[in-house]
Amino acid sequence: MPVKRKTSNSKAKDRKNAVSTRKPPPGAKIKAPKIKPSLKAVVTDALADMKALEVKVLDVRGLTDIADFMVIASGTSDRHVRAVAQRVVERTKQAGFRPHGIEGQQDSDWVLIDLNEMIVHVMLPRVREFYGLEKLWDITATKRAARA
Repeated sequence: MPVKRKTSNSKAKDRKNAVSTRKPPPGAKIKAPKIKPSLKAVVTDALADMKALEVKVLDVRGLTDIADFMVIASGTSDRHVRAVAQRVVERTKQAGFRPHGIEGQQDSDWVLIDLNEMIVHVMLPRVREFYGLEKLWDITATKRAARA
């Protein structure tokens, strides 16, 4: 039986099926898969960038069905409150989260941003003290157990 020689055409097929083991040249950029950051991280980073005061993240999953987390932060003036709220909205949109609603941007004493699974309150310190949302929503595990 005669032996078949590999033709140039069959060598090309072998090269197509072979797995490339070549390394990229030095300095070449390698694309990493994009990982979507969590909403909580995006919001807290935006608040930190704008130097929001007394940022508090509350887990309200067992207390209400409207949201999983509630974030309460303060600003130094009405302009600061408005700017902080705008930055949170911008950053969440960039990360792929769409705000459901935004309230209070006109007066800017208290701006509420509804991000579906998270509600963000940015307010002046006097307004924050008057309404006391932390006292209303911050129930520790022991208080939750006693309540049940």
